[in-house]
Amino acid sequence: MIEKRFKCPDCGKVASHSGMPGEIKIIYCPYCGSKGRARLPELKHIEDLAIEVSGLRKIYGDLVAVNDISFSVKKGEIFAFLGPNGAGKTTTVEMIESIRQPTAGTIKLSGKDIKTHFNDIKKNIGVLPQEFHSFERLTVRETLVYFSKLYKKRADINKIIESMDLKSCEKTLYKNLSGGLRQRVGVAISLVNDPDIVFLDEPTTGLDPKARRDVWNVIAGLRDNGKTVFLTTHYMEEAEYLADHIAIIHRGKIIAEGSLNELIERYGHGSLLRIKRCKTDDAVKTLREKGFDASSEGNGNIAVKIDYKDRVLDVLSNLRHECIEYESIDIRRSNLEEIFLQLTGAKLTGEEIA
Repeated sequence: MIEKRFKCPDCGKVASHSGMPGEIKIIYCPYCGSKGRARLPELKHIEDLAIEVSGLRKIYGDLVAVNDISFSVKKGEIFAFLGPNGAGKTTTVEMIESIRQPTAGTIKLSGKDIKTHFNDIKKNIGVLPQEFHSFERLTVRETLVYFSKLYKKRADINKIIESMDLKSCEKTLYKNLSGGLRQRVGVAISLVNDPDIVFLDEPTTGLDPKARRDVWNVIAGLRDNGKTVFLTTHYMEEAEYLADHIAIIHRGKIIAEGSLNELIERYGHGSLLRIKRCKTDDAVKTLREKGFDASSEGNGNIAVKIDYKDRVLDVLSNLRHECIEYESIDIRRSNLEEIFLQLTGAKLTGEEIA
């Protein structure tokens, strides 16, 4: 999947449209509604792609679990597939891994179609499935050695243990490990064949905040070591912290895609200045008269949308000039949760849509 900005011939405004390289598609101007045809440019560096998915669908009876999605993942990046449970994340990743057969569409890994070259491809991928479990009476080292013997191509177990920070527990039985350590062992298992592409399906579900952060550091280390990581998650902060590229999936369709900064620029509302406990009821009116986009949040709290940091000083200067006192301020830019809310009309909280 690539993105191209087109200028509308009617209203003159520029908007982004996405699709597959070389695709000719009908596009609509989001500003004036004009319709036209456009060709997306060919991708010149196809060898830089680790994963290419085009027109992927999965249907179970009357249920369309995955609905005609297309995207690509560059080599050496962390790609986050973000959405609530039931959105189609696991179904998609299992089709890419050849665990499930797609109803329609094509999938290529490292330029090879998985339908005809999976035997060549499988030795270069590593998988951590959702709700991973291992043998309770094997130690960490024994577990890694066992799984490594399933492959002809094997990584150095000592290096994996060191890179996953498992040295202190390598002789501990799996059953005696904490939840966070078990997930780190799961990630380690996915590396025993020294894969180029690693699939991690909800790797931090159920972990406490510290254990989750520990696993995040492990995942970031995979990218630093040149691995391509395909990460499915329903945690907004996980995608924000880790991902180079994010695709948001909702009800089987990809509704937005790009880097965090691109998504915020395209769908967010800039930054928000919150002024807490203003000492007058006229603060909102005063700021609006000065040209600021201000609104009341109740209890004397005011929210002001700002386009750039210097506007913060302008807002505070106006309050001081009008002798309006307040307790404190904070500045926060738009995040993925706000973007998801804007695109779907619902919040993604934990595992569910609210």
